[in-house]
Amino acid sequence: MKRNETLENYLEAIQILSLNKQGVKAIDVANYLHFARATVSVALKEFERDGYIRFERYNIFLTPKGLKIANAMYERHEYIAQLLMHFGVDEKTAYADSCMIEHDLSQKSFDAIKKATGKIIKK
Repeated sequence: MKRNETLENYLEAIQILSLNKQGVKAIDVANYLHFARATVSVALKEFERDGYIRFERYNIFLTPKGLKIANAMYERHEYIAQLLMHFGVDEKTAYADSCMIEHDLSQKSFDAIKKATGKIIKK
């Protein structure tokens, strides 16, 4: 699968929102990502068509295919942010930078970073 930063951001947002509330709706995703609701609705229809999410009574759920990507992005986001904070970066900057890095870093490089820093960052 070709990596798609937009798809990854949406799926990660749905995953994060679902951790904190039951029943994620399109408006929740729009507010979280600071996008217009219409923009989110169009994207979500596409992601549903492609099998990454499903709708049930206006609630959004990740399919196994979507959950796999969401979990990978969430792990990267959290791990990289924690690592940056360990090195002295403030939390706001660490999370902002992590959001950019997580999409461009190969799995091979991420695995190497985790292996090299595993004793620093406890999960």
